[in-house]
Amino acid sequence: MLAAAGLPGLAADAALVALGENAVFSGQGLVAKVGRDPELLPRAARELRVAHWLAERGVPAVRAAEPEARTADGRPVTLWHRLPESARPAGPADLAGLLRLVHALPSPGPADGGELPRRELLGGVERWLRLAGDTIDPADAAYLRERRDGFATAAAALTPRLEPGPIHGDALPRNVHVGPDGPVLVDLETFSADLREHDLVVMALSRDRYGLAPAAYDDFVAAYGWDVREWDGCAVLRGARETASCAWVSQHAPGNPAALAEFRRRVASLRDGDPTVRWRPF
Repeated sequence: MLAAAGLPGLAADAALVALGENAVFSGQGLVAKVGRDPELLPRAARELRVAHWLAERGVPAVRAAEPEARTADGRPVTLWHRLPESARPAGPADLAGLLRLVHALPSPGPADGGELPRRELLGGVERWLRLAGDTIDPADAAYLRERRDGFATAAAALTPRLEPGPIHGDALPRNVHVGPDGPVLVDLETFSADLREHDLVVMALSRDRYGLAPAAYDDFVAAYGWDVREWDGCAVLRGARETASCAWVSQHAPGNPAALAEFRRRVASLRDGDPTVRWRPF
């Protein structure tokens, strides 16, 4: 794939380090992200523009090695400077500090490479279910589509507590790298201009669904300065993210029994209305 993108040297040396929405390869001081689907090309191009914009604003974030995306068999390929070795694992407070910087930024305009889109949290549901194909129960797919539509309508009617603006869109400690110079943001592909509460609900859901220790969540709240659970719209954004998270796992189900089992587990907990069922990170 990397050779097809005009990177034969990197292809010979690169090692696969992650596989999700993108296949991520590392080698020769670079990181290459290869999109799973050709329709991700516009998002890859936007991620590069966001990286440039954040660099100009002095926000610690991963830096692009090339300003434009390449393609391989129609799939987007972006190149990034490899970060130095991690000094320690990122924690909730590291994430909160970076979010405060991002949430203090005004939305970029045309001079900054173009405006950011809204956070299409549920926008990938149809694509993920399509990639899952016949591996998943059609009734489960229909159920998630119905939830998607309901939460999309409810989210559009929310009144935010915070001033809307730039957000990371997938604000988790796993998207923070702590190097010798401190924490930096990575995985910028979901950067958006929307309700700032989107970024905060992610950690609330981590506490309730994925078993994040309450003390760790408290560290996040203390570092950020506000607990999104105090907002009456929290349940709506949480429900939307749960729906998206279920559908996201479905795309990995073909050929991966563990993904299929986790997908079924998540959907069952939503059908049963049981918020105490812990989901396994995938």
